[in-house]
Amino acid sequence: MAIEIKVRKGEPMERAIRRLKKRLDREGVIKDARAKRFFEKPCEVRRRKRKVAAFNDMLRNRRNS
Repeated sequence: MAIEIKVRKGEPMERAIRRLKKRLDREGVIKDARAKRFFEKPCEVRRRKRKVAAFNDMLRNRRNS
């Protein structure tokens, strides 16, 4: 899926680039490209996912307490 940003009439290029970067960040394109830059072993993927899940559980428990 291609991400498209149309430059509005009279809009500076810097602002259009900023909108493009925000859309790429929201879609997770940059994060995905950085993650796939190098090969990650399956055990490292599982370890990373467990670590993220544990952190989210800790935050959820802190919020509920």
